[in-house]
Amino acid sequence: MIKRRRGTWAAALLALALAATGCEDGTDARQEPDAAPPAPPVARVCDRPASGPAKAPAGAVTVDPAVVGDLAAKTRSSPPDTTFWLRPGKHLLEPDRYAQVVPKEGNSYLGAPGAVLDGWRTNQYAFGGTAPGVAVRHLTVQRFVAPHDEGVVNHDSADGWVIEHARIQHNSGAGLMAGAGQQVRASCLRGNGQYGMNAYQAGDGIRDLVVEGNEITGNNTGDWERRRPGCGCTGGVKFWAVDGADIRGNWVHDNRGAGLWADNNNNDFRIEDNVLEANDGAALMYETSYNAVIRDNTIRRNNWVEGRASADRGDDFPYATVYVSESGGEPRIPARTDKIEIYRNVLEDNWSGITLWENADRFCNSPANTSTGECTLLVPDTGRCERPAIATAPLYDDCRWKTQRVDIHDNRFELDTSVVMCTAACGRMGVLANYGTYPDWSPYKGERVAEAITAEQGNRWHHNTYRGPWTFVARDQSRTLDVTQWQSIPYAQDEGSTFAPRAGG
Repeated sequence: MIKRRRGTWAAALLALALAATGCEDGTDARQEPDAAPPAPPVARVCDRPASGPAKAPAGAVTVDPAVVGDLAAKTRSSPPDTTFWLRPGKHLLEPDRYAQVVPKEGNSYLGAPGAVLDGWRTNQYAFGGTAPGVAVRHLTVQRFVAPHDEGVVNHDSADGWVIEHARIQHNSGAGLMAGAGQQVRASCLRGNGQYGMNAYQAGDGIRDLVVEGNEITGNNTGDWERRRPGCGCTGGVKFWAVDGADIRGNWVHDNRGAGLWADNNNNDFRIEDNVLEANDGAALMYETSYNAVIRDNTIRRNNWVEGRASADRGDDFPYATVYVSESGGEPRIPARTDKIEIYRNVLEDNWSGITLWENADRFCNSPANTSTGECTLLVPDTGRCERPAIATAPLYDDCRWKTQRVDIHDNRFELDTSVVMCTAACGRMGVLANYGTYPDWSPYKGERVAEAITAEQGNRWHHNTYRGPWTFVARDQSRTLDVTQWQSIPYAQDEGSTFAPRAGG
């Protein structure tokens, strides 16, 4: 286990309060890049959960752990807007795979200290149904066996749920699903078989999602990328077509696969003040998505497993710890920003840094588009992206997800190769694309996309601080550059940045 710096929970709460109220603390001003960053607080909520009430609140319905199925039965017999207080002990549902609690609108489920809802490795779902405005607080939910791509809490992705001071752990599938307006705060999402949370809703209706002050750790115990190679179905949290998300103050660590992964037409994310640490794959992936601010995060010791595995098999692609894939700023899509801005982050001893990538063969109607049947947010009708129209404006630009308007500045990139235990391939930045090849009617063949992502789409590094043996990959995988080449024409990257000699062994 990696030793981690200790922070103060009081400082974390203050930071979260400032973020939640929109208060400014003056940190938006450019800081001196050589200033030593403070040790960040982390959300240590899995082993230090806040306790629920030891007595039933006034008017609450008391649930008895000695009566199997008591919670589901009392939910059925009570009106909407009822508060349920679960006594200390292990609460069980009926021993049927589909037995579950189906809340009514406005219900609240409140656990006493030591209250556990246990699926006894039989029940698939803990809380389901479509009722909005449900709250689950101070409750441990564990040992449910949701199928692949399904979730245990809020199984049907209902809107407006609040999950707070909960422990959702050791379940199959996803511990938690998400709906519009959902808030997940100060909770532990630990050791779940596929995801800690799968932020997916049929119809792509998730808006205004808040994920704040949680510990998200040890998820994807089922190792789904190995079982289904290329599935893109793993990690701490996966976000699908979410419009508006605040992901702040979380400790995302030791997940198998990526820590946080936004995939397929997400928009308007703020990812800030998180500690992303020791995830097997990338700390953060932002894929086929739009408009994000990624700032003030501490990102350390990620991608050691997947990065090393790719290098060992001779793959020279610059797999990075922050991976921006076919994603960029798009002013025509409403958001709080019109670019992807990555700034004031500390990246320390990860396997490589930031890669901006665009697959020339991945666009609407292309067989290389793994998001089958999906198109960009600019062209909802996939059928429009066909020849001959796709070869001319506006569809030439709008039928592909473009890595554009990415602004990477005022970050600190630290690499000690003796810590990462590598001698090559672990200290790279990249901005590149592949050579376009198919289908035969593609207007993006050859080097068109590689030229665009490198020189024409406003992707820029500047005013960063580097420590260690960094190299740079530009345009395509075959072009590895040193610092002088990276800063010189035609690339002209990292203006105003500073570079220090190699760190460590």
